[in-house]
Amino acid sequence: MDEKVREYIEKQKSLTKRFYLRSGVFFMKPFLIGREKSKWGVINYADDKFYLGVVNDRIHVGFSVSGLSNDEIQILEGSGKTMKHIKIRFLEEIDEPKLKSLIKLVQLKAVCKSCGKDKK
Repeated sequence: MDEKVREYIEKQKSLTKRFYLRSGVFFMKPFLIGREKSKWGVINYADDKFYLGVVNDRIHVGFSVSGLSNDEIQILEGSGKTMKHIKIRFLEEIDEPKLKSLIKLVQLKAVCKSCGKDKK
């Protein structure tokens, strides 16, 4: 595990947050391309097309929306222009088929504007 990622997880104030974050990382990692890294105050994957972050009492699973259609973007939450997310408060809330589908969609279509790399 990247040292900055470890530090991010350890700085979370609640053991519950750390547990959920680590569980989310282990759940998502098999589906994500590229190594995990700490950037923008969250954990990033796949050349910054995805992120995991603790916000208050939940985890945000973020997705790059550049390159997605308006209908595809509507599935996600948030007001970001380049990244939007889904919220997970409990592991039981994880909709595995939906999450896998979103990850595949973003891997295929999203463009990472912040890193200067495009699709795939």
